[in-house]
Amino acid sequence: MSANTLKDNKTVRILEDAEKGGYGVIAAIVYNIEHIIGCVKAAEQKRSPLIIQVFPWAITFSNGLLVRAAAEAASRASVPISVHLDHAQDEAMIRYAADNLPFDSIMVDMSHYEKAENLAKTKELVKYCHDRGIATEAEPGRIEGGEDGIADTEDLEGMLTTPEEAGEFIDTGVDFLAPAFGNIHGEYGPRGPQLDYPRLESIRRFAAGKVRIVLHGTNDFSEETMRECIKHGVSKINVNKLVLDDYLEHLKATASKLSLTQLMEEGVEKVVKLTEWQMDVCYSAGKA
Repeated sequence: MSANTLKDNKTVRILEDAEKGGYGVIAAIVYNIEHIIGCVKAAEQKRSPLIIQVFPWAITFSNGLLVRAAAEAASRASVPISVHLDHAQDEAMIRYAADNLPFDSIMVDMSHYEKAENLAKTKELVKYCHDRGIATEAEPGRIEGGEDGIADTEDLEGMLTTPEEAGEFIDTGVDFLAPAFGNIHGEYGPRGPQLDYPRLESIRRFAAGKVRIVLHGTNDFSEETMRECIKHGVSKINVNKLVLDDYLEHLKATASKLSLTQLMEEGVEKVVKLTEWQMDVCYSAGKA
């Protein structure tokens, strides 16, 4: 099954519209029902498309219930919202999710294997997902940050994505590609992000019309950095801390003082506020 047969897939449609319109769509990680409610409320108030993301943890923790709740919220929303499984690294989990859960798209993350095996496994799992109407995402390599960030981007030269590598992944049939151009998973450290925009631009030109470009590793990104990435062709923007930090601070500060219901209600509003802010940053407000 080719990607063309996925033309009605919600994530595909959302990101094609974003690429054409020159804006980014927030792909927000959720861990609980408050996060789902908050993200959807923000999308409706901002008239913005949205991608709700969960990690595989959400499947095992809730036996899929959190995924079904997200899909139910998405189906009832007045704006386009899709549900995505992020960083799925277990082949059995990917097949289970594709067969049993209401995902619109799945990140087939085989980046922990050597490249040849990564490509082979990605191709096999992309087909498995496509046969079930599910779009797919992959990343050529994973760069981990830490509290001290990365010492020097030159140290990472061999780990950064080239247009040729992007081509190898496009050949697997994947729909969305998350290149490494100085962005890292985790913390950037005191120097902040050191991004290679010419590299991103070259990958964008190579990938034009074949795949949508995904941005990973947005912790601590400034508004200017986010918009520069969108300018260079990114359409799916993964966010975690950027929309959940205030919620986490709210829990730390008030969990022992508020009733559970008030804690949850105020927590939702913390998620709404930051999510709306990021929708403005990424130019998606008013696009639904």
